Amino acid sequence: MIQRHSIFLIIILILAVGCVPRASGSPKPDSAILTSTTFLADIARNVAGDQQSVASILPEGADPHNYEPTPQDIARIESARVIILNGAEYEHFLEPILENASAQVIIIEASAGINAREDARGVDPHMWLDPNLVITYTENIRAGFERYDEQHSSIYQVNAQRYIEQLKSLDAWIVEQVNQIPAERRLLITNHESLNYFAQRYGFTVTGAIIPNVSSAASSSAQQMAQLIDQIKATKAPAIFLDAGDNPVLAQQIAQETDVKIVNDLYLETLNQLVPTYIEMMKHNVKRIVEVLK
Repeated sequence: MIQRHSIFLIIILILAVGCVPRASGSPKPDSAILTSTTFLADIARNVAGDQQSVASILPEGADPHNYEPTPQDIARIESARVIILNGAEYEHFLEPILENASAQVIIIEASAGINAREDARGVDPHMWLDPNLVITYTENIRAGFERYDEQHSSIYQVNAQRYIEQLKSLDAWIVEQVNQIPAERRLLITNHESLNYFAQRYGFTVTGAIIPNVSSAASSSAQQMAQLIDQIKATKAPAIFLDAGDNPVLAQQIAQETDVKIVNDLYLETLNQLVPTYIEMMKHNVKRIVEVLK
């Protein structure tokens, strides 16, 4: 009898829990908001607040230029209600999947409205490395959330404005940090052409890239390597700045020829435990650049 009575009580408790109404401020159980990358997920979460749950398709540490979607990724995308992309031809790895996405899915292009840098090598999508441009990202994501969930528009507007103020503070902080670097030493050499928007905003000159392309999936010829070595010697650029996920082999070869320093712990395209938010990612990168160049 005791055992039956216990089972009966458990069943009652289970039914009771199932009947408890969900708090209006908690994430919607039926929502499926995906971003292409981890830094976009963080930006979107700042706008969403408690109203939506947001997940990144790319895992932490993944290089979007070389990523191959998994079957699990494809299933998540097919069931998504909202998909947030950087745009500017950044998400080539998603193009075949998005062609078959539901007609009802809302696609938010975070960089919409920003004049992208473009040349014969393609469109430069690395706009998020200028926090001022992330203000546009934030506004585009806010507008997309309002379209998806109109009843909480005022909450998204408040959250977006609060985050925009944080981005403005970040920009002012970066300006203060960069002012420690003498103008003649504000020289950047990168693995691929990723810091052009950052450089334009904060007064740096990008003197070259190991891979002279906006994608790390491209390659560098022996002639291009020789030209970069000559540029480093001519400009006396102090360092090559790599993302933590970049292969350092070519940078090491260049360093042997030029005595340039290699900085291989920037986080330009992904978050991780060290830099769990976009703002922390930017602060980490700026601190490392300033430490080496000032």
